[in-house]
Amino acid sequence: MEYKLKPISSAGIAEATIEAERYRNLNEPEEAESICRDILAVEPSNQAAVRLLGLAITDQFIGVSSDRFREANEIFQKLADPYERIYHMGLLYERRAKSQLYAGQPPHTLLPLFEHALEFFQEASTLSPPGNDDAILRWNRCVRLLDGVKHRLEEYLIGFDVQDAPPI
Repeated sequence: MEYKLKPISSAGIAEATIEAERYRNLNEPEEAESICRDILAVEPSNQAAVRLLGLAITDQFIGVSSDRFREANEIFQKLADPYERIYHMGLLYERRAKSQLYAGQPPHTLLPLFEHALEFFQEASTLSPPGNDDAILRWNRCVRLLDGVKHRLEEYLIGFDVQDAPPI
């Protein structure tokens, strides 16, 4: 027997969006991702579903090369509002950096990721609606994390000896 996906109704999109948010809050990003894909199958330009899908994918990052960074990037590029697109690109880089940090990746690989996140958050803060300081809050969190990463980088470099390098 062949199983096929069933489309949801247009009338059910609002409730499905609430369900996707609920599953993200319950730390079940795979469920949220599935719901967002169902919404987008019916309404491909639904911005809430695009945003939630990208976030659900980044919720699944574990700091390895198989993380779906490129896919999340392509999804966030579909956000129509420039502020939303740039802010979520900052989140993408921040989440990649944090997942790699928690996975124990070398500190020198984390700095460029955090720096890209900061660039996006800086740009987003210039586009943010009045009273929306989300980009500044994310900027500050990245800066605090960078302080710890820079300390680890200094320790890493102290332990690196010239003889550890390959011959020229």
